[in-house]
Amino acid sequence: MLIDKLADIATFDKLDRLKRKYNLMSFSIKKCTLPALLVLLAPLFTNAQKQPSAQKYTGYLFTYFTGNDKADESIRFALSNDGYNYRALNGDKPVVSSEKISSTGGVRDPHILRGVDGKTFYMVATDMVSGKGWNSNRAMVLLKSTDLINWTSAIVNIQKRFPGNDNLLRVWAPQTIYDDKAGKYMVYFSLKNGDDPDKIYYAYANADFTDLETTPKQLFISPTNGACIDGDIILKDGKYHLFFKTEGSGAGIKVAVSDKLTEGYVLQDKYVQQTTDPVEGAGVFKLNNGEGYILMYDVYTKGRYQFTKTTDLKNFAVVDQNVSMNFHPRHGTVMPVTAAEMARLTEKWGVADDAITWANANAIKKQNVVFDTAGKKLYLPVKPGTALRSFDPQFIQFPGTSIIPKAANFTTGTVKYTVAIKGQVAQQYEVTAREVHNPVLDGYYADPDILYAEKTGKFYIYPTSDGFTNWAGTYFKTFSSADLVNWKDEGVILDLPKDVSWGKRNAWAPCIVEKKINGKYKYFYYFTAAQKIGVAVADNPTGPFIDLGKPLIDKNPEGKGGQVIDPDVFTDPKTGKSYLYWGNGYMAGAELNDDMVSLKTETTTILTPNDTFREGTHVLYRKGTYYFMWSEDDTRSKNYRVRYGTATSPLGKIIVPANNLVIAKNKATGIYATGHNSTIQVPGTDDWYIIYHRFAYPNGIHMGQAAGYNREVCIDKLEFNADGTIKQTIPTHEGIKPVRVKK
Repeated sequence: MLIDKLADIATFDKLDRLKRKYNLMSFSIKKCTLPALLVLLAPLFTNAQKQPSAQKYTGYLFTYFTGNDKADESIRFALSNDGYNYRALNGDKPVVSSEKISSTGGVRDPHILRGVDGKTFYMVATDMVSGKGWNSNRAMVLLKSTDLINWTSAIVNIQKRFPGNDNLLRVWAPQTIYDDKAGKYMVYFSLKNGDDPDKIYYAYANADFTDLETTPKQLFISPTNGACIDGDIILKDGKYHLFFKTEGSGAGIKVAVSDKLTEGYVLQDKYVQQTTDPVEGAGVFKLNNGEGYILMYDVYTKGRYQFTKTTDLKNFAVVDQNVSMNFHPRHGTVMPVTAAEMARLTEKWGVADDAITWANANAIKKQNVVFDTAGKKLYLPVKPGTALRSFDPQFIQFPGTSIIPKAANFTTGTVKYTVAIKGQVAQQYEVTAREVHNPVLDGYYADPDILYAEKTGKFYIYPTSDGFTNWAGTYFKTFSSADLVNWKDEGVILDLPKDVSWGKRNAWAPCIVEKKINGKYKYFYYFTAAQKIGVAVADNPTGPFIDLGKPLIDKNPEGKGGQVIDPDVFTDPKTGKSYLYWGNGYMAGAELNDDMVSLKTETTTILTPNDTFREGTHVLYRKGTYYFMWSEDDTRSKNYRVRYGTATSPLGKIIVPANNLVIAKNKATGIYATGHNSTIQVPGTDDWYIIYHRFAYPNGIHMGQAAGYNREVCIDKLEFNADGTIKQTIPTHEGIKPVRVKK
């Protein structure tokens, strides 16, 4: 009787699934003893199969690819202890050969999943080489492993495998989830057939994870019939949340929610990405510490990832400030891992040379770390005021790795460190740490303009936000300092997509002036947007700045080519009149009206000094002479540099001296492309400083043309000879000592 009742409760289709799952197809329920039957039926009552067996996850495995070249379209791994700071394994080289597992020779969009048994891993990827065209692939790759090291694989060509796909153009971004109800692994992916938009489908994998055993069926039906790609499903509070990218009418990441895995998804009709830039490849993972979830996505036009944090999968806050990577991922996924798994991965693919460069202390200028592979020497530049007598570089150590000592006295010179990775010969390194003041800003910035504000008694730098492919930044920030050495990030002061109606792209080369009007300080901020020059106004040097609502200058002077970019504002101390200068390929200048937001067009003058002029005009006044500075060559050239000439008035003819180089590369110290400058005079003194950008050090010189939009801001001393000519400035890493303004 008990057996009959249990059989009634556990329907035969469920029993069949359990028998298949546990290799019990020859098992007969009628011949089963009661204890054996209870063992078989236990999962039906406990739902134990819903989650992997309880394990303590101490880290994260990030699987990704890196770009659109065939060599980049392969699976790579990175590890993290905290979910925010990731380091590539195997020197950022592939861990699985694309040639061996794919039909095209390349794979993209890898997704990794831990199986319900807790020890089997499943990975799927797009079988595709983008160089053959975005409509060139018909297949996906299925991979399986029990150790994360060795993978078996199979190719599933949807067009060949399933009839009715004669017009299939592409198969994109597969992912896997375990369907507890079906007792199978479900693979979901997007398909595009003919003129139809991309749609997200699903099918079930066979038990060996070598094929799809059911015909693909549409998973999500868009209310607008718009394109949907890059699906990612996460279960929270009994509901399935499908993150996906929309295309066509609007583009970004949206979420659809359902009580069931395979149907009933209701669109939550809002974009959840926290950027105005194009994005793709949403991936959600739960933090091991229980603090919520991370939604990450590929900001593919900017060559970067963005991380956001959420507790409810509805509201997302950007946490990029906490994130670091020593690689540039494209569309990947993250899976929690155990200490033992991390140790195994590190033993297989850990590299001692990489480990010693993973110094994560906040005091380190991380983009300026220098590692000499051949000499086994590491140089750590640190920020002003760092206590080097007992300094801990905070090397990131994964299980299976040790780096000793932890902290050391760096004031006496080189410190010897030992890196030991399980299964490898220990390596020794010489490490030095030294305080340097250049670059003065953390991160990539360029085209700096500087202001001393009488209102606040502080200095402010207004740069181009750099690090975006082809100068594609869309916002401006400012930084403040009391001493020209220690700088505070004051945040975004003008965001083109939000604040400027007439120009949404290419936020470049701003400048600013402080004016006292009717007893109150006003700040006039001139900037480039979409190759036009605008002006925004504020009551404080940190904003908020309000755009004029239209460009101030939107075309070249008659008969001149080039670009309408690179404004510079100058107030003549002799007359109090202000002037604006601009131009690429030509130097133009004009007097500003008293309102500071319009030009006296009749004063527009072409001032181009000679054929060394390219861009970046800057004007200063000293002891009766007007000095005009400009940048020569191209910002992508290592020879980008600054020259100068003099005039007797703000719009007068520029006289170019024979030796007129202001600042240029310093090959001996690895400093290149020193250009687009401004200057500052310390109030009440004849002390002058030059603010300029250079290629990011040390990697810029090896980046090709990309160095031209991966730049950093520096300050060095500017000196004059007795006859008023300018001494050539030698750019340094050390920078300047703190200055104080006497009040």
